[in-house]
Amino acid sequence: MKQAFDIAIIGGGLAGLSLSIQSAAAGYKTVLFEKETYPFHKVCGEYISLESAPFLEKLGVPLSTWKLPMMNQLKISAPNGSAYEFSLPLGGFGVSRFKLDEYLYRIALNKGVTVLTGTKVQDIHFKSNEFEIITDQGSYFSIIAAGSFGKRSNLDIHLSRPFAKARPNALNNFIGVKYHIRYPHPSNQIALHNFSNGYCGIEEIEDGICCLCYLTTAENLKKSGNSIPALEEKILWKNPQLKEIFNNATFVYKKPLTISHISFQKKSQIEDHMLCVGDAAGMITPLCGNGMSMALHGSKIAFENIDHYFKHGQDRSLLESNYEQEWKKQFSNRILAGRTLQRLFGNEYITNNFLRFIQNFPALSRKLINATHGKPF
Repeated sequence: MKQAFDIAIIGGGLAGLSLSIQSAAAGYKTVLFEKETYPFHKVCGEYISLESAPFLEKLGVPLSTWKLPMMNQLKISAPNGSAYEFSLPLGGFGVSRFKLDEYLYRIALNKGVTVLTGTKVQDIHFKSNEFEIITDQGSYFSIIAAGSFGKRSNLDIHLSRPFAKARPNALNNFIGVKYHIRYPHPSNQIALHNFSNGYCGIEEIEDGICCLCYLTTAENLKKSGNSIPALEEKILWKNPQLKEIFNNATFVYKKPLTISHISFQKKSQIEDHMLCVGDAAGMITPLCGNGMSMALHGSKIAFENIDHYFKHGQDRSLLESNYEQEWKKQFSNRILAGRTLQRLFGNEYITNNFLRFIQNFPALSRKLINATHGKPF
């Protein structure tokens, strides 16, 4: 028997889950594929700007009852440890992906989404105006397909996406490392500590735990004998702020979560008629702390266009062009601002002088922070 749906979503992160909830709530027969089993941890900075709070509450996440740490201060240190503090005009909160994704998963189930966990999508084909999604559990069909498969996936290679085939360069050869720690970090502050060719963020999440997550180049890891402990001791600890954290924190789990081949190169929002959402559509640099909000907002843009397509018998090409235009209108400048700022961090001399300069001009620092944030949606 053919297993057919209105909407199929590949990947159950923030974008995929929130898109599935909106779709099912509107009455569309929705299936979501996730290769892991909830709850699970992800490499992520776990900071969400307050622009996303109204949307999450509308989805059914009771943020106000979770008593999450709220942040209105930003601390940035240069590789030599010199630290500068700034106010966050909009602010944000910390929450683990382990907690948030699992809660969204439960909402999706309650809304009637068919969630297939432990299911790996192997390929996807578009033919005769429908999609065939081939998984290790069988084939499924849908009218609309959305790809929410994260920072890097085998599907990127199957789809021959240019960024996945590109040779290693300054924008596509990063690794991410995340720990949960217990450490007396101010609950109202998110901190970004720079080191040579990388930066590390720390902020409190739920239950008095902090997320400690850093991004650096694969070359830094190679120079450290492909050893993460050696990388941290030889490179990160040159920043005294990071050395103090690593030497005095209590690590909740001994081994970190890691991810490689992270790319900040330009990505397309449409691949063979599939709508890409979340990190699959494009990524802001982690130092801007807004990838989670972009994923959530992107799902809203995707749903609104999908909903219009079904309700008005819209041409598929118009659905695709409208989604792509709206996504770029909302996020292109934000991504550009993030890439520009990233170039100013990681070098001791440049970072230190840049931070000293913008601290003396509060209006400029607010403008730069606002450039990487959106408005409540």
